[in-house]
Amino acid sequence: MTDRPVLDPLAATCPAPLEEGERVLLGHGSGGQLSAALMRDVIGPALGPASDGGPLNDAAVIDVGGRRLAFTTDSFVVSPLRFPGGDIGELAVNGTINDLAMMGARPVAISLAYVIEEGLSFDELRAVTESVGRAAAAAGVRVVTGDTKVVGRGAADRLFVNTAGIGLVPDGIALGADRASPGDAVLLSGPIGLHGVAIMSVREGLEFEVEIASDTQPLHRLAAAVLEAAPGAHVLRDPTRGGLASAVNEIAVASGVGIVLDEDAIPVPGPVRAACEMLGLDPLHVANEGKCVAIVREADAQSALGAMRSLPEGQGAALVGRVVADHPGMVTIRTLVGSERIVDMLVGEQLPRIC
Repeated sequence: MTDRPVLDPLAATCPAPLEEGERVLLGHGSGGQLSAALMRDVIGPALGPASDGGPLNDAAVIDVGGRRLAFTTDSFVVSPLRFPGGDIGELAVNGTINDLAMMGARPVAISLAYVIEEGLSFDELRAVTESVGRAAAAAGVRVVTGDTKVVGRGAADRLFVNTAGIGLVPDGIALGADRASPGDAVLLSGPIGLHGVAIMSVREGLEFEVEIASDTQPLHRLAAAVLEAAPGAHVLRDPTRGGLASAVNEIAVASGVGIVLDEDAIPVPGPVRAACEMLGLDPLHVANEGKCVAIVREADAQSALGAMRSLPEGQGAALVGRVVADHPGMVTIRTLVGSERIVDMLVGEQLPRIC
């Protein structure tokens, strides 16, 4: 009998696993903790002095010839291209307009660039582009430039859309994620979770008793109404990827304040709540595409709420929390049973490819 070596289990070694930071993961596009880490640890430092190093707002505000311009860019890779309540074309226009509106800008013009996978039908491309045109015209925004690229089959999942937008910022408006102050009120323009659940229902073939449609819509008129009613507003933010939880956490960190939400005051539609309970999701982490978080002085809260509710896109507006000096950089929520828990940013990727 041939002698065989005796293996010492304590001496056995396994290949070292890849560290999470060594490669880009799908979760780096979630709008949550991994997205923040990607910007903080990789992209920001790599840009070096070319980046202004300021807070990450929805758009940049720059001075050009004595005029204050808001400038933003975004890419849309949602799957499927069409979903209840909209499609990738309408979503691209509204998303770009909303990023400008969150800086108090009046949107003026956008660009439109396509990365098209070989094999996409002309009918589908035409339908998406017509949707872009309708959404831009309805918002009073012009599409002024663009580009098209075609890649091989399997390289782009049919169609990716990139946009950029510019808008004019009126004098006296100074909004930013770093401007929230203790004592401020936290307002939300309407019910959350609709877009993410609408995308998931189509993608996964789920059927609910009531159809859940995306909330995609332009918010520049609502933002203008809030700023007129509350001229000293501090922050406007659209809680898209990562949902309401990630948006308010970004504000808390950038401003060095705490935020306390009231669970009972946050509007979550019944079908969204039921879908989230069935699938083990937190509505606070589910993406929205037509909602605005406004942080205003307490004295202006009711007038700002009234301004929101006067418009169709803000009829479900509610006061959902307060900015506090305690626990800076942290968000908590008072639950329905009277306890208080920490609300973290989204970890990983809850719903991939939602915008």
